[in-house]
Amino acid sequence: MAHSSRWDRLTVRQLRARRARLVRQLPDVQATLYGSVQRQTRRCGEPGCHCATGEPHGPYLYLAVRVDGRTRMLYVPAAAAETIQRHVALTGRIEATLADISAINRELLARGALD
Repeated sequence: MAHSSRWDRLTVRQLRARRARLVRQLPDVQATLYGSVQRQTRRCGEPGCHCATGEPHGPYLYLAVRVDGRTRMLYVPAAAAETIQRHVALTGRIEATLADISAINRELLARGALD
């Protein structure tokens, strides 16, 4: 059974050109930040606090990241929220672009044309 992908209709020359365009579109990887941004509320644990029986504190913004098989939640100060969200979104775009480049390279390999 032959595989089918969005790349198999392109010529080797077109694949290489598309790959080169993707490489040029990659943003500066210094801004890479893996994780997901999450909003959470918290209860402080003080018996006399309004959060003990009412609304919890927050919402607060956290960056959830996997470290050694566990999820760690890193607090994101409100002043940094926009920057952190931008970095996380940028990382998603970088990963999607790298996945496309890898798929093109697999197609070139299948054709015996990977350089």
